[in-house]
Amino acid sequence: MKHLLITFLLLASSRFAFSQDPLPGSLMPKALFYKSNGKSFSTDQIGKDKKSLLMFYDATCEHCQQVALNLSKKSKELSRINIFMISLDEAKSINYFMGTFAKPLQAMKTVTVLQDRDMVFIPIFHPKQYPSLYLYGKDKRLIFFTNKENEVGKFFILIK
Repeated sequence: MKHLLITFLLLASSRFAFSQDPLPGSLMPKALFYKSNGKSFSTDQIGKDKKSLLMFYDATCEHCQQVALNLSKKSKELSRINIFMISLDEAKSINYFMGTFAKPLQAMKTVTVLQDRDMVFIPIFHPKQYPSLYLYGKDKRLIFFTNKENEVGKFFILIK
């Protein structure tokens, strides 16, 4: 009985540890994703020349679609940063999402669309929901994190 109680307490406390938001100043985790051409892309390949925005989304998520539309409206301001659009979805769904809700972003040279085929984003980055946005500085340290659609405007202040 004592072991059962200890196990329960450990599981309950670990739930809270994993549900915390990423801490500002934390380094960008190492992860491997895939481009549409099938080539792998690691977070190690993200340059230190600009700030980087990682957006973890689901193609069918209405909040993700709205955030992509809002970001697309300010694509000129976003040209100063690298943007990585990351999804667990199949290529067909990703292409539909990008072509429908993020067309101006899709055309930008600073935007990279990535598929999380190995399902590593969630256990490594710990998003709570879709969409989750992570803004990293040139030093690859987290500046800002949100999963709230109404906080997207804060990114435009922080990317200046």
